Amino acid sequence: MAIHITPQFKPWRMSQSYVVVGDGIAGSSAAETLRERDPDAEITVLTEEGEALYNRILIKEFAKGKLPEAPISIHDESWYEDHDVDLRLNTVVTALRPDDHEIDTHDGETLSYDKLLLATGGTPTQLPVENAGADGVHHFWTFQDARNIKEDAEASERAVVVGAGLLGIDIAAICGAQDVDAKYLMRGECWWRYALTEAGGEIIHDALREMGVEPVFDSGVDRFEVDDDGRVAAAVDPDGERYPCGWAGVAIGLDFNVELLQGTGIERDDGIVVDQYMRTTADDVYAAGDVTRYHDTITGEREQNGSWGSAKEQGSVAATNMVAGGEAEAFRWVSTYSITHFDFPFLSFGHPTIGDEYAERTYSDSEWRRVAFKNGKVVGGVLIGDLSAQSAYKRLMKEERVVADQTDALLQKQVDTEALEEVAPTTRG
Repeated sequence: MAIHITPQFKPWRMSQSYVVVGDGIAGSSAAETLRERDPDAEITVLTEEGEALYNRILIKEFAKGKLPEAPISIHDESWYEDHDVDLRLNTVVTALRPDDHEIDTHDGETLSYDKLLLATGGTPTQLPVENAGADGVHHFWTFQDARNIKEDAEASERAVVVGAGLLGIDIAAICGAQDVDAKYLMRGECWWRYALTEAGGEIIHDALREMGVEPVFDSGVDRFEVDDDGRVAAAVDPDGERYPCGWAGVAIGLDFNVELLQGTGIERDDGIVVDQYMRTTADDVYAAGDVTRYHDTITGEREQNGSWGSAKEQGSVAATNMVAGGEAEAFRWVSTYSITHFDFPFLSFGHPTIGDEYAERTYSDSEWRRVAFKNGKVVGGVLIGDLSAQSAYKRLMKEERVVADQTDALLQKQVDTEALEEVAPTTRG
């Protein structure tokens, strides 16, 4: 029998009730903003995880053995108590009825809300191959994933890494820091081949080799082999090449957690569709973080971005508009993603993979730059070795200036935005 409740109902005051599903940085940022802007609000945060908000950026440093657990946590459970936020750990939302402003949880509760935020994120995509779920085959997404990887990295001499993207290289760097002899199996001939070319990729490849991680190009996994105990023992590529390993790390993408939306009529498009105010197509239902397909006011199109800063800002914007009840603030953001595993810095900004034109330049053995354009405007890029131009590029993105025909000036070590030809920005809704 379902139990119908209103979160922390206090009959002597007419306060707004907000429910946040997800306690990652998007959901937590929203809870902080809600409490700041509506001191009397009833706020409930539901999360499937068994621990409160932690820093996903730092869990790789923990897995490397560089940090203890203590600095990873951002909010302990006392924070929620101190801010009068009802945190529900290990709680799965099983149904959403936007017309009734209600959600159901796995333990039979029905919660009512005035405004709802969905910050459900994603679940790591599993390789569709034999033994992909074997013991010792790890994904890298949660703090518990980091703990599991750290344990195996400290106990095993050999590993295999699959997934030539930003999370995959984190696993590779963990191998390097833990002195694990690793083979990094990549499809294609370049790490993050959608954003880098051979010149930029080779800087990364050399750095991986220096830390003891060997890139294996035009490869992948056809199947995993397991031992008599069911633990992974080797990865076999499509050509039959066998790579023995004590464990494997897989990071090939995310499946976004949108199952809750089935039957609700809320629009989906490989994620939850929201406008620039983080509103879904259902009244009083908002979304933020990795799971969103948001209207980007800079590109004028639907985009998706999983960076920490972007998710945090989306959560704050969503909460601001939940309290305001109108179009108080639009999400307008140029995201960045940094890698700090090597002797040189690495930074991507914006949407480096969606361009229709590109310009790149190599400055030294460890300095390279690529800028992506769409309709003549900067939409993203990658900087290796020298990050000094990032502010200029991000400014050009926000100003929406047509500059693709001025690549020589754009690829100077120091970019002078004032010297570029002035083009009026395009106004978009």
